[in-house]
Amino acid sequence: MSEKTINEIPRDLRELFQKGMAALQRQNYEYAIVFFNQVLAREPGFFDGRQSLRAAQFKKSGGSTSFFKKVFGGANPNLAKAKLALQKNPVEALGILEQILNSDPANAAAHRMVAEAALVADFPRTACLSLEILLKGSTKDFELAMQYAEALARCGQIPKAESIYAELARQYPDKPEVQQGLKDLSAKRTLQEGGYDSLADGSGSYRDILKDKDEAVALEQEKREVKTEDVASRLIGEYEARLAHEPNNLKLLRNIAELYTQKHQFDRALEYYRRIQNAGAGADASLEKAIAETTLRKFDHAIEGLDANAPDYAEQLARLQAERTEFRLSECRARVERYPTDLQFRYELGSMLFEAGKASEAIQELQKAQANPQRKLQAMNLLAQCFAKRGMNDMAARKLQEALREKQVFDDEKKEMIYNLGCVLESMGKTEEAIEQFKQIYEIDIGYRDVGAKVDAYYSNRP
Repeated sequence: MSEKTINEIPRDLRELFQKGMAALQRQNYEYAIVFFNQVLAREPGFFDGRQSLRAAQFKKSGGSTSFFKKVFGGANPNLAKAKLALQKNPVEALGILEQILNSDPANAAAHRMVAEAALVADFPRTACLSLEILLKGSTKDFELAMQYAEALARCGQIPKAESIYAELARQYPDKPEVQQGLKDLSAKRTLQEGGYDSLADGSGSYRDILKDKDEAVALEQEKREVKTEDVASRLIGEYEARLAHEPNNLKLLRNIAELYTQKHQFDRALEYYRRIQNAGAGADASLEKAIAETTLRKFDHAIEGLDANAPDYAEQLARLQAERTEFRLSECRARVERYPTDLQFRYELGSMLFEAGKASEAIQELQKAQANPQRKLQAMNLLAQCFAKRGMNDMAARKLQEALREKQVFDDEKKEMIYNLGCVLESMGKTEEAIEQFKQIYEIDIGYRDVGAKVDAYYSNRP
């Protein structure tokens, strides 16, 4: 068993994870914890789920302020149960330990056992997560630091593991296990950089290993997400020289496009992206997304570069913003045409059409997007606003009432729907019904939009 990314788990679990993330963003930590635990029960190796669960657990408990008070405490009867499970089934042990961390996320004993179980289950990133938490409260713990460095090495995070070993070697020059760790890491780095690790699992070849040894230094530069101007220029020169001999190397073309984007040479970047398209690479949603994002960045860069003191500044700004909006709409329409069954794209198009003031066109897309469980309530809320824009207030009210019947948690999304319903009822002249909606929000959040003013004015005008 190994750790998984979000693209490697089933679609229904991805949707559950997104619900958890939405709850986390709205500070509904209990709901987030429930969703994340449900995902991990079926996919215990899903690291992003584990990391997000940990964030929700700490947020619910009060965050880092309570960490150092709790890190050394925390006897729990489930620890014995987890220890017993660890001997036979480390994944089962992880599930039991999460029950402890749900209410006591800084329980040191639980985190030590999580790290142990995760390493047995071949979840090294999960182990690192708990070891990092432990080290915050035990910065001088030699054994913990050694275990963390070993786990980092198993994750492939060689530079970070090396830095920890180097610091340990400085603090404990006479400990042979540190020197051995550095030697083992050096050997692992050689295998990794030389490509021998891929040879061992059958995914590489000796020809790959021997090819172009000079790329090793360049590879270090490539891995940096943000490159300095001189490094980016040098890499572009090297890649373009290689293209003369490898004209169909799509990875090179893409790397060059990304580098030109970083240098704000967007037209050159788009030229290389189109070369990939013309190479007949087939449908590639990630390529389409890269082209769209690069084009939007081109618009944003142009807007940022406008001279605010120029006499035609307002005119230029309006023109660029209109062109940007039109591009987003046309690009999203094209995606819907290419992937007509993808309801997420339908929702995005409906949202953009609504923002652009095209309520009639938005209605059709949002009606279809309602079938997406992940976007259902958001689509219904926007759909109601579209109806209201067109003066169809009775239909808007019904749609919002329908959505509110399904919305159980009183969060920001529900507040918005209640507020919208109040405004629709107000437009229909149903003042008493409208004020009942606003009062629901007033009772828990007097500062929400103009709810305070509306409710206060209602009571002030009463005889």
